[in-house]
Amino acid sequence: MQIGVVYPQNELGGDPTAVGQIGRCVEELGFDHLLAYDHVLGAVRDGRTPELAGPYDENDPFHDPFVMFAYLAGITERLRFATGILILPQRQTALVARQAADVDLLSGGRLRLGVGVGWNYVEYGALGQDFVTRGAREEEQIGLLRQLFSEPVVDFSGRFDRVDRAALIPRPSAPVPIWLGGSSNAAYDRAARIADGFIFSSGDIEPAISTLQQIHTQLAKHGRSKEDFGADLVVSLGEGPGVPGGPGGLGGPGGAGGPGGLAQLVEMWSNAGGTHVTLATMRHGFTSIEQHLDHIASAAALLDLT
Repeated sequence: MQIGVVYPQNELGGDPTAVGQIGRCVEELGFDHLLAYDHVLGAVRDGRTPELAGPYDENDPFHDPFVMFAYLAGITERLRFATGILILPQRQTALVARQAADVDLLSGGRLRLGVGVGWNYVEYGALGQDFVTRGAREEEQIGLLRQLFSEPVVDFSGRFDRVDRAALIPRPSAPVPIWLGGSSNAAYDRAARIADGFIFSSGDIEPAISTLQQIHTQLAKHGRSKEDFGADLVVSLGEGPGVPGGPGGLGGPGGAGGPGGLAQLVEMWSNAGGTHVTLATMRHGFTSIEQHLDHIASAAALLDLT
């Protein structure tokens, strides 16, 4: 089981010094990976039709995951990096391939590329992409990314992209793993057909286990092995050591609170076929880097990572 941490960037005021501080600390504490969310722009919610109902707005800061991970690759040694998720259809496919390949090369193969379709149609418009066709575009993009990562010359004609006998040089030493995220049946089906894994971030562990079983069933229908499919559960690490609370934590319905709650969750997820757990300290009222790091350190001690 790989244990990681979510970078709590929208609660750090855009402080650039926090990137290195948290990255080094997470590695020193024995965690395996750092996961970052992705938004290029935050949009004002007021006066939107249709409603813009996502969790972030114009006040939430975000660093670009590729830039942040490239920096962290230079100041860490073994910490792995995961986008969770990169909003793929609002970005140019060939450019994503170049950026992901370079992060993977500069880090020595430490990147996991988690992608999804997102919810912010204002952001899509600002980046010149169509929000309505995002699901179909993501599926095409994943196939093209795999070609660009692995083939010496790519000649691709799709609905959304055209690559006319061109090459991604240098390529990563091995294709970058591509995982999906989301909370719809379309996302689960797409993951079972074409992804290397799935990032679960929408609730308590029991629904996540049920969804993972659903994906495992679909994997079998597509002739794929569940042993080769990764599953990352994002857990909200809440109010006290050993008793994570809030959505995705152990203090809510379906949880297993108590002093050994976090360790019990990891065991439950592993028994269900999970391969990764990522701990999130966001949305619990922390106002400083130190508060986030203290809580992360408490979790590391509970899990005996060091």
